[in-house]
Amino acid sequence: MNAPWKPGAVNGRDPFSAFVCDDDTLDVLRPVVEEMGWPVDKCHKGGLRNAVQSLSVAASPNILLVDLSESGDPLADINSLAEVCEPGTVVIAMGQVNDVRLYRDLIVSGLQDYLLKPFSPEQLRDVLSQAQAVLNAPKAEESGSEKPHVSTAVIGTRGGVGASTIATSLAWLLSQEKERLTALLDLDVHFGTGALALDLEPGRGLTDAIDNPSRIDGLFIERAMIKANEKLSLLSAEAPINSPMMTDGTAFFQLQEEFRAAFECTVIDLPREMLISYPHLLGDVNATVVVTELTLASARDAIRLLSWLKSHAAQSKVIVVANKVQSGNQEISRQDFENSIERKIDIVIPADPKAAAHAAKLGQAFVEAGKSSKATAKIVALSEHVLGTVEDESEDGEGKPKGSLMDKFGGMKSLLPSKKKKEAEASKS
Repeated sequence: MNAPWKPGAVNGRDPFSAFVCDDDTLDVLRPVVEEMGWPVDKCHKGGLRNAVQSLSVAASPNILLVDLSESGDPLADINSLAEVCEPGTVVIAMGQVNDVRLYRDLIVSGLQDYLLKPFSPEQLRDVLSQAQAVLNAPKAEESGSEKPHVSTAVIGTRGGVGASTIATSLAWLLSQEKERLTALLDLDVHFGTGALALDLEPGRGLTDAIDNPSRIDGLFIERAMIKANEKLSLLSAEAPINSPMMTDGTAFFQLQEEFRAAFECTVIDLPREMLISYPHLLGDVNATVVVTELTLASARDAIRLLSWLKSHAAQSKVIVVANKVQSGNQEISRQDFENSIERKIDIVIPADPKAAAHAAKLGQAFVEAGKSSKATAKIVALSEHVLGTVEDESEDGEGKPKGSLMDKFGGMKSLLPSKKKKEAEASKS
């Protein structure tokens, strides 16, 4: 299974470089770098002075680790590094000075983090993982989008009806085909399959948010979410099954608020049990997709869910989707099912077990792996239904996404201007 990020360069640069002062640090660094999938030969000896010399004639890496142990004036030397380091590089410093004021000054200058030497491999691994998460965090387009935010909840009437498959496929379509910055929130904290379906490690973002709702803000979202593609990010968990979820639901509400600010679309894979304890989850949802099978048990639970939605989420457009439908081999006919729930089924998705198995083997969303499947065509139609729920709201100007904090975070951008910028300003004068 792939790591939540790809080790290769995401923008043509080297993924990582390090410049350290001593052999002991190199011995700690190299195994961790190899574990991350980065080339070990990018771990150089020489500290910050060597980093400045090297980067003055070579492209900057995505992540830069520099040793300040031999620096007499760390802040001044970091500013020298800024003159040769390209914008967008995530910089981590290390040193032997244990001074809170220095740490704060370095962070204000634009560094991602500061490691106090000596440090353990675990500490180094955590810092590098956080830096990679920042690098891969969702970035809103610089030009403000006029599209209203679309929030969608996907609920299955029973376990196994394929609600998670629909949710991941819908999120993938909105991000890849509709080119909208999309967040997928898998709220099955213990047994969610959102990350598994996309061949990702879920990380600890969702459990951290539940445990510490006060930490949830734009920067937390950027660091906690895992990127599935350029415009799709995932927040999920695989919490220990011996740990009950202790929350009043505040975290879920705050997550949705931050998603509205940072993304154009939100897809929530919502276990039906969550509605009982946290009815406010659907308070601002534009579309609710109720996924069902044509069975007696699903008909009963669809009736109950539709009644609940009518009472507690009247603002949300309900889309009923019959999934895994086999022609002539159903427990209940479509007509009898519709008579039972007293409304029409909006979308009928045919069963395609071969395409589903193929998608699972590839670790891809169903619609990505099975593009020629008839079921995929129906899920594409579902995405059109979802986007259509907010067309009338666009005139009101509501739901426009705010710029992501990543627009403001540029790694070394916050340090002193580069030489090229200084030369340009000098030529103007």
